Amino acid sequence: MDNLLMDNLTKQLFNYPLSIDPVTLPELTEHRLTAHVLRLDKIHPVISGNKWFKLKNHLHAAMKKPGQHIITFGGPWSNHIIAAAFAAQQAGLRATGIIRGEQPAALSDTLRQAAGYGMQLEFISREAYRAKDTPAFLEQLRAKWPGAWVIPEGGAGPLGVKGSDDILRAVDKSQYTHILCAIGTGTMYQGLVNASAPGQIVIGVPVLKGMKAFSNLPDYHFGGYARYTPELLDFMNRWYRSTGIPSDFVYTGKLFYAALDSVHKNLFPPDSRLLLIHSGGLQGNRSLPPGVLDF
Repeated sequence: MDNLLMDNLTKQLFNYPLSIDPVTLPELTEHRLTAHVLRLDKIHPVISGNKWFKLKNHLHAAMKKPGQHIITFGGPWSNHIIAAAFAAQQAGLRATGIIRGEQPAALSDTLRQAAGYGMQLEFISREAYRAKDTPAFLEQLRAKWPGAWVIPEGGAGPLGVKGSDDILRAVDKSQYTHILCAIGTGTMYQGLVNASAPGQIVIGVPVLKGMKAFSNLPDYHFGGYARYTPELLDFMNRWYRSTGIPSDFVYTGKLFYAALDSVHKNLFPPDSRLLLIHSGGLQGNRSLPPGVLDF
């Protein structure tokens, strides 16, 4: 894919307004704080949130390979898998998803949709999946699919970080003292750090239990990756009723909970201006029982 084709694909996928929603809550006023949410969840119905930013440079690299084929990784409700499948289809690339766990009798909604976009699904055991980043495993993939471009889980790696730099370049970041985001692989977090202005504080909320590399606010994982408690789900409903902003239980629900809890704990100096990054992922809520969430 040449630069012109990549530019055209970007324009096609970004026909959605990039909005920044104010958050009006009594505790913010009480602590003399302002908060806005960067609604990356609204930029596209499938490649939602930060996924395009992390994928775009990988797609560009893949189009330069003779195989015109991407291979990537994720679980049965992976936001990354569904975004990669759709993006590959739009870019004219073949796509293979290496899926964590044995093939189930019935595919999740996410995997059915990814397959509908043309992604070939390859299921491997959880034990094998844990070795997905090792040289031996990657060599097996390249032997099976010569010329394919391997995208790390979540679009991680230097190309994903470079693409994530553009998140803050798309908005006027100068008005904010603090920028907050959820952390999975840390790819977007590193991009935000790279693109932040001098003096701005970038705060990460790890959603994986025991994650120490980015331990800005480490105690809001609610049991670990993709885990939740009734307290978290109740908060997500109350947050939605108060702000009109939906969240997901894997990433943004934990981010918003951590942000407000930090306000209650007086962790932000008066007159701080907060920008919370809504990284998308709402489709994962479909894995919850019906009626649990109000949105």
